[in-house]
Amino acid sequence: MSNTALAKITQQVMWDRLIAVVEEQAQTLIRTAFGTVVREAGDLSAGVYDLRGRMIAQAVTGTPGHVNTMATAVEHFLQRFPVETMKEGDIYVTNDPWLGTGHLFDFVVLTPTFRHGKMIGLFASTCHFSDIGGIGFSANARSIFEEGLYVPHMKLADQGRYNETFLQILEANVRTPVEVKGDLLSLVSSNEAGGRRLVEMMDEFALDGVEELSNHINDASRAGMLAAIRKLKPGSYRSEMTTDGYENQLRFVLTMTVSEEGIHVDYDGTSRTSMFGINSPKCYTDAYTAFGIKCILAPYVPNNAGALGTITISAPENTIVNALPPCAVASRHVIGQMLPDAVFGCLHQVVPGGVPAESSGSLWSLKTISGHYAGDVKPEEIEGTTRFITTSISVGGMGARPTKDGLSSTAFPSGVRNIPVEVVETNSPLLFRRREFLPESGGIGKFRGGHSHVAEVFNTEQAAFAVSAGTWDRLRNPTRGREGGSGGRPGRVQLSSGRSLTTKSIHTVPAGDSLIAELPGGGGYGDPLQRDPKLVAEEVLNELISVDTARTAYGVVCSPQGVLDEPATSALRKSLGGAS
Repeated sequence: MSNTALAKITQQVMWDRLIAVVEEQAQTLIRTAFGTVVREAGDLSAGVYDLRGRMIAQAVTGTPGHVNTMATAVEHFLQRFPVETMKEGDIYVTNDPWLGTGHLFDFVVLTPTFRHGKMIGLFASTCHFSDIGGIGFSANARSIFEEGLYVPHMKLADQGRYNETFLQILEANVRTPVEVKGDLLSLVSSNEAGGRRLVEMMDEFALDGVEELSNHINDASRAGMLAAIRKLKPGSYRSEMTTDGYENQLRFVLTMTVSEEGIHVDYDGTSRTSMFGINSPKCYTDAYTAFGIKCILAPYVPNNAGALGTITISAPENTIVNALPPCAVASRHVIGQMLPDAVFGCLHQVVPGGVPAESSGSLWSLKTISGHYAGDVKPEEIEGTTRFITTSISVGGMGARPTKDGLSSTAFPSGVRNIPVEVVETNSPLLFRRREFLPESGGIGKFRGGHSHVAEVFNTEQAAFAVSAGTWDRLRNPTRGREGGSGGRPGRVQLSSGRSLTTKSIHTVPAGDSLIAELPGGGGYGDPLQRDPKLVAEEVLNELISVDTARTAYGVVCSPQGVLDEPATSALRKSLGGAS
């Protein structure tokens, strides 16, 4: 074996090792975090960077919104705190929405790593915090100043000495000080774990620095992305998508230009900013736009600065996808997490047969809080009851894929997991009456859209509680199908007493009442008359669709027990003009 070949193998081994290092960094964060949305749902990111601030490797665990915003967040730290000024034991922190990950609820912690007194790299991590003060996790704020504590780039620790003044200010401004401080320190712990493993790796491979390895990783990733992009037909492709918005419906307009040098997405024509907290800073827009492109064209190329550098995004200022300070941005997920589907509208034109139908998009964060903290509740109605803030993640169905059904109740594009009901019930007096698949919710097609689910929750203390609806969407604009498939069922929320909840406001659930949330389903793909009749009959058996839907939508005749009548099905499909 030649020395060149051996060097390439060694570089690949070290690359894989770096990914293992940052995955341990992420797992350390999960193990030490206080907040359930981090421990259970995996709403976080972790990564290692070279001394120029380029992301070399990211953990497998994490969300695109966190991962891809952090790709540029470290550069902002270095602009304020140059590498040559950093000392061993220094730790840096911010939750700046425009220079971080998009809203105040995410802190980014940056830690320089040293070996033998020499700085060798940087580790950064972020996660969603349970509270940041202000109005709370809600879309109701009219400016960033109402949304909570805004922390500019600063030192969390100076050569090992913590900034106690900052920690005291933080604890005094949040509703859950123990949990918030615990999550902040868990970010510190995760970076320390990553740093230790990097030093061990460099000792093992006798490395003096990571710059050469970083160059190899970023160059190879950029080349891999460009190779995938250059398979596409050059040109410009346009798509539009409408979502519910808050005070008005929102229109996303995209023009995607493909060239030899990469892909550019322009959001000119997209709706203006909202007066409420659903606006997306451009860093968050960039994150999910790039993710939508990458997961279709080159999911096998590792995510780092080199891969992301092949995709550029422009958006007019003061649009919903490029909101400027002091816009409120707490619920920016409801914009950013819709953007991959908007991008898919362009990609479908250039990658025929390779793009799924629309998914439910934004996860529904059922941020439930006691009446002590929010809601239209009289003090005497909650006297002696438990104070709590807890989050239950609910997700709808994914769009059907060109060759497979959509996944049911699966968070796309965020990748966030559902939080088990047992965790919510342990941390609060809330109790789930049911959480089950919602029949008839996935769009019909040759490949069915993913089914959503219904969740019903009430307060066992017979006291009112509040729920934030800031991330709820697709109540008025359901998912769209593709290539002849139909759209999924729209979402719906109501109280057991019958009142519908239709806005992104904070809603009060009265004592004795319960909240019933029906999530939106994914869109279907392809002609439903081409769907395998056995799959249709199986869904009837599992009570996911009715006998009537099987007959009218799919041309399939079967019993409620899922017994297929093949002759009757063949005859019916012929009469409908479909496959026999």
